[in-house]
Amino acid sequence: MMRAAPLAALLCAALLSATPGANAAQGKAAAAKGPAPYQFAIIGHRFSDGGSEAQLEQAIAASDDGAVAFIVATGIKAEREPCSDELYTQRRDLFAEARRPMIVTPAASDWSGCTNGAGSQVAVDRLNRLRELFYPDAESLGKRSLPLLRLSTSSQFRSYAENAHWVVGNVLYATMNLPSGNNHYRPEAGRNSEFEDRAVANRFWLKRVFGTAHRKKFDAVVLFTEGDMKIHSEKPGLLAMLGPGESRQDGYAAARHQVLAAAQKFAGKVLLVDTAPPAGPAPAIAWRGNLGHVSVGSSVLRMRVAPGSEKMFLLQKP
Repeated sequence: MMRAAPLAALLCAALLSATPGANAAQGKAAAAKGPAPYQFAIIGHRFSDGGSEAQLEQAIAASDDGAVAFIVATGIKAEREPCSDELYTQRRDLFAEARRPMIVTPAASDWSGCTNGAGSQVAVDRLNRLRELFYPDAESLGKRSLPLLRLSTSSQFRSYAENAHWVVGNVLYATMNLPSGNNHYRPEAGRNSEFEDRAVANRFWLKRVFGTAHRKKFDAVVLFTEGDMKIHSEKPGLLAMLGPGESRQDGYAAARHQVLAAAQKFAGKVLLVDTAPPAGPAPAIAWRGNLGHVSVGSSVLRMRVAPGSEKMFLLQKP
């Protein structure tokens, strides 16, 4: 009986010494799994197919639950709807009522074709009004806001508040004002100042976005635009210098070349999301190397993000 106590003590000590090791193993297993997957929602331009405000409300409701980290919506009005402060304010209030963080990027139909009572173009005036109403501070819309960093924080680009970026996990997300309709390029002499000024701002913005992603070693960059810059249409080598074979100026060429060059130097994935009509029967991500592209049209979709996975981005229906 005298030997029983030392034996029991040894067994107890062995169990106690094993416990930290087991806990450490469990901790390593949990760490090996990495960050948990999450989702974000994409609301394509709901007015491009004749949709109504009721459809926009339904699209927000379909995306507005706890499984979604944030929602990106492109466009606030139909082309034939008035470019009035009243309508702009009404749509802003609709987005502000969303329960999830809501990031809104303008579409061409929101501003580029706007005219006044005399039929004169007022695109720049209406775009500036959208900026005042939808992007007044460094937060998203929605009842649960998300902190954003806007291009307007740079003194030389204070007007361009619609360009914003934010981080979820180890992914950098960004919006850029690149509208449909050839990026609002106007071939008429003397009418292209808006396009030219915005091109300078977008060039600076892309440099900042990819510079930040490279410096902080993010796993991916996701860029949201309305217009499709045709990222996978670029011809290789010297053929790219010959142009598209037509006289029409390509309003997306500068952005496309810059993104291609940045993606080649970036170690992670780059995903471009726009609201042009899909190339196939349904939206699908097309990858070339680390560079992916998807046109979602007027769909309401969710993207599953699985950090550390080979298929980091997976499109899903709500």
